[in-house]
Amino acid sequence: MVLGFLLPVWAEGQQTYKPPLHGKHWMALTGKPLGATAGAMIFQEGGNAVDAAVAMLGATSTMWDVLGWGGETQALIYNPETGQVIGVNGLGFAPTDATPEHFHSQGLHFPPEFGPQAAVIPGTPGAIMVMLAEYGRLSLAEVLAPSIQMADGYPIEAQTANSMERSKEQIKEWDYSRDVFLPHLGSEEREGPYPGEVFRQEDLARTLRQLVEEEAEALAAGASREEAIMAAYDRFYRGDIAQEMVRATQEAGGLITMDDLDRWEVKLEAPVSTTYRDIEVYKLDFWTQGPVLLQTLNLLENADLQAKGYNTTRYIHALYQAMNLAFADRDFYYGDPAFDPQTPAEGLLSKEYARDRWAQIDWESNDPTVGPGDPYPYQGEENPFREYLDAWEPNPSFLDQDPPRAVDGQEADEMAVGNGGEEAAGESGSWVVESDGSHGLGSPHGWDADDPFYRGTTAIQTADADGWVVSITPSGGWIPAFIAGRTGIGLSQRMQSFVTDPRMNPYNVVEPGKRPRVTLTPTLALKDGEPFLSFAVQGGDGQDQNLLQMFLNMVEWDMTVQEAAEAANINSNQMRGSFGDHVARPGSLVLNEETPSWVQRELRAMGYDIRTSPRTSGPLMGIWFDGEHGTFWGGVSHHGEDHGIAW
Repeated sequence: MVLGFLLPVWAEGQQTYKPPLHGKHWMALTGKPLGATAGAMIFQEGGNAVDAAVAMLGATSTMWDVLGWGGETQALIYNPETGQVIGVNGLGFAPTDATPEHFHSQGLHFPPEFGPQAAVIPGTPGAIMVMLAEYGRLSLAEVLAPSIQMADGYPIEAQTANSMERSKEQIKEWDYSRDVFLPHLGSEEREGPYPGEVFRQEDLARTLRQLVEEEAEALAAGASREEAIMAAYDRFYRGDIAQEMVRATQEAGGLITMDDLDRWEVKLEAPVSTTYRDIEVYKLDFWTQGPVLLQTLNLLENADLQAKGYNTTRYIHALYQAMNLAFADRDFYYGDPAFDPQTPAEGLLSKEYARDRWAQIDWESNDPTVGPGDPYPYQGEENPFREYLDAWEPNPSFLDQDPPRAVDGQEADEMAVGNGGEEAAGESGSWVVESDGSHGLGSPHGWDADDPFYRGTTAIQTADADGWVVSITPSGGWIPAFIAGRTGIGLSQRMQSFVTDPRMNPYNVVEPGKRPRVTLTPTLALKDGEPFLSFAVQGGDGQDQNLLQMFLNMVEWDMTVQEAAEAANINSNQMRGSFGDHVARPGSLVLNEETPSWVQRELRAMGYDIRTSPRTSGPLMGIWFDGEHGTFWGGVSHHGEDHGIAW
């Protein structure tokens, strides 16, 4: 078979819908214009990239930009004083009594998608305060000022207002959520806020002011800047704010306890990394899906991608096969490294393992049954789960079984998993098409932001002239969120990313105190020890697929960061989704609708199930560091509401 028609390499000076953003002193990119403005305000007040990033994180949480204050924060920070990349683990863990048996006893196959039992411990407030105390310059009062102003009332944009209106039936199940999200409750015309209406969150504003008051009291008592910030941290996780969260959550059937909040902590940890050509790429540890990008780069390093031609059949096939090999490993081996069994990290990131996996690719057709490999021999060990590995199926047959229930007070001897959560409403995607056509198009036949597989979050990228760089992919507490009492804090829904049967992933079975394996995945790349690219994207399981292509677009095809953010992507659905039913779609390939017809025909002949869409990624964003001129280039995709400001 002759594969592909060689398209011309990416043309220099390719025209883009948006111009690249340029800055010398600082740069701030995020998912909402007002969020970027919050970062600009902090930079203008003398803050560094960390101060600006946490202010943006607070602002976007206040705006419910597919996250809330009770969600989770994943960050990478480049510290120019040490030349090191620091990982920030602001992901909550499963609370007391969150066990497979607990969820099975309720007839659930997975932890629920929504409500108080879907919540892990709130991580974003702690991450904001720890990052600020450790690496920022300003006070908590200064960086929370934009969030407090917005909680007092800001003109809500159509995207979020319409999301509240769409989700109102789910929202009505929870008293405090109803009070916040449905200001026109009972109105026949519209119960959610109107676009442009001043949206007020009195309870959240009070909670944020309580944190600032705690900081002020500690400073007045002689505490240092860092100690004062952590005094506010203690009030949130151990004081009256914590007590109200627990009261309301348990009253509604949730599992979070005061002891859970007290024991949880933000972790500052070493990231994992690999090299691609001469570039060091950093991701968070295996509690995220981030290392899948590193594994895929290790695989693709065995190919001459430029010889295949940009987005030809040969190129698309190579990307798709490499991604599927890496994602199959993600689905089976990734989990919280603080718990046993330990993810075989050394083997998974081994270049030798990648070479051997690469040799398994069928270059004539797609393999819809590709499964995880065995990385254990590459770290001198024997695989303890060989039986599970040998029985691997993309969509396991035991998913069709009913979950076990308690019988006469005794739990079932065996665990089984099925497609639970069928009655739960889907998460509102980041860029759902509205009735007025004002937002990005989601197609039921292609890439769809309302599809659970591509469920969104937001992203935050900042950099400053002193060399600090921050990449954050926060999420959780999206609409419709369960709001915990009079705190105004919308809790996470991340529990659903656990599994309850070790046959699916023995490293990611729900357990009290354990963090779920999340899709959230910020990225930093260094070249010659200096920042090269800081980038992230919204979009669930599609994130590292899109980030891979953005990176290759710049490194292999010489695109600017703006060109790379706008370029068409491919998407595989062959891996298991991380939400809801955790379903895989073997052989499914999403292409941009402008992909040449002959490329589509050739791929279909190779066994691909082709779907097309006018948009094939979540909103990508990145900061490229122009070492020659000492400036920043910013790029944000041309759909969605992502926005950047620089100086």
